[in-house]
Amino acid sequence: MSILILIASILLLLVLISAIKLNAFISLIIASLFVGIAKGMGFPDIINSLQQGIGSTLGSLILIIALGVILGNILSDSGAAQRISAVMIQSFGIKHIKWAMMLTGFAVGISMFYNAGFVILIPMVFAVAKSTKQPIIYLGIAMASALSVTHGFLPPHPGPTAIAVIFKADIGKTLLYGLVIAIPTLVIAGIVFPEFIKKIIAIPPKGLFESKTFDENEMPSFGISFLTALIPVILMALATTSELTLPETSSLRHIIGFIGNPTTSMLIAVLFAIVFLGINRGRKMQDLMDKSSSALSSATMIIMIIAAGGAFKQVLIDSGIGTDLAASFEQSTLSPLLLGWLIATIIRIALGSATVAGLTAAGIVQPLVVSSGISPELMVLSIGAGSLMCSHVNDTGFWMFKEYFGISISDTFKTWTVMETIIGVMGLAGVLLLNLFVV
Repeated sequence: MSILILIASILLLLVLISAIKLNAFISLIIASLFVGIAKGMGFPDIINSLQQGIGSTLGSLILIIALGVILGNILSDSGAAQRISAVMIQSFGIKHIKWAMMLTGFAVGISMFYNAGFVILIPMVFAVAKSTKQPIIYLGIAMASALSVTHGFLPPHPGPTAIAVIFKADIGKTLLYGLVIAIPTLVIAGIVFPEFIKKIIAIPPKGLFESKTFDENEMPSFGISFLTALIPVILMALATTSELTLPETSSLRHIIGFIGNPTTSMLIAVLFAIVFLGINRGRKMQDLMDKSSSALSSATMIIMIIAAGGAFKQVLIDSGIGTDLAASFEQSTLSPLLLGWLIATIIRIALGSATVAGLTAAGIVQPLVVSSGISPELMVLSIGAGSLMCSHVNDTGFWMFKEYFGISISDTFKTWTVMETIIGVMGLAGVLLLNLFVV
């Protein structure tokens, strides 16, 4: 029954958005109500789940998205994004520009949460696409694939790190094995796959980022442009390093952790951009704020749809659908590596959250890891790969990608969902191959 309700809710959502043309925000709320009622949740519980899902999603994202939009707007409006893109094009050449976007995404993704990295890199994607006349989706997938791989495979991201703790896996080995698997995965998902989706047309929200073309003398230097974009990355990397090297009682660790928090680091980057890309270059504060306000207005519906996606995910969790699906696999005799990946995949499809899918799957197969002698590091990566599989309408990342690039649900499935699935399948293949050599 849980599977039928899940399938019915997804079909309802697709009909409301694609056939009836209802706004995605309203459609997601209706689908959430359907799941809650169909699973027999009390009406107050359904409303509480909606509110909790919206609150928890926006609580962790809204400041990052809002500050990211402001930072991206200043980078674009000042010519800094065009300067960075020009140097990237000059260094890699138009023929290899996908590699530039992928490597940039990987470097940023090592130390940043997916959502924060995505928001920071989006203006770069738009600027490079405009300069090279390459399709936006073509470059966007190259960037997003790298962010997704680091999010699912590589410590110190919260998901892989938490799963590593459950299995008592060595963080260093997990990172090393993860990098070995990540390289071929990125080549397939970020370099080869985009060649098949070049004809998909993206129409980003108007006013989100500046589309003006700047002359050479109008743009800031590459150094200040690149530094501004990297400030959040640098600060978050410092925070991660301090967590790994300094004791919990260290005051310095707490200070660096505060400065390196995604919200704080984004705010610092925005203030830096206002001064060095704005005021110091003759821009008036009022003009900067007016442009930023306009960009934020363009991002309002993106924020609302992401929030509704969070509500849908929370109702799926609270209704017990994920628990029902996971319980059916507890007595399975499959290999722990394959079983962990499969359970994580099914829960990911059911609930949308990669972190919830990974942790739930880890809890189910943890006893098997102890008794089977399977490498705990490979188990972390197997479950991490499964937790990325088949992202669809109950995943906030799905809606973020769709709305920023301005593509249809059908095209989001063809691009984002396929990319995530490629990463998940390649991850499993890499784990199974490494298992032949790892003792």
